[in-house]
Amino acid sequence: MPLPQEKIYTTDDIYALPDGERAELIDGNIYYMAPPSRKHQDISGELFGTIREYIKSNNGSCKPYTAPFAVFLNEDDRNYVEPDISVICDPNKLNDKGCIGAPDWIVEIVSPSSRRMDYTTKLFKYRTAGVREYWIVDSDKNRVTVYTFDDDDMNEYSFADDIPVNIYPGFTINLSKLNL
Repeated sequence: MPLPQEKIYTTDDIYALPDGERAELIDGNIYYMAPPSRKHQDISGELFGTIREYIKSNNGSCKPYTAPFAVFLNEDDRNYVEPDISVICDPNKLNDKGCIGAPDWIVEIVSPSSRRMDYTTKLFKYRTAGVREYWIVDSDKNRVTVYTFDDDDMNEYSFADDIPVNIYPGFTINLSKLNL
């Protein structure tokens, strides 16, 4: 007797979810998302504002987006994520639905329900999809883990450190100086 086939989901299944229900799709598997906490939203909003202001004040060509913002990582119908913050430097990757392909920089803010996803599943997926820089912001540990995939490098910082943004040399972010 053959084994039952595991269902492979597509972006059509994501778009068919009931209103208000959010999920991500990685390699055809659906991962449902819990609503973010107030602290998560504070960190996301402050980081996004800091990034947007830096890009604008330096006449940068990259565009930052905050969740929910659709990222179709592998330009297929089996991978759909909504990073907390996405920075896209190639305008050809943007359309009315979101980003087609890998953003240059992704920031994920760890929640209790997303810890394993952010540190393992998404780390692997973002690396293989071509993301250049990936930050994991962990407020429970006051730690930011920065992966620079171009250099195959990983560094850990505290919230009190000046954290270099590798896609923007000279730009640093110190989370302890944000209004959190």
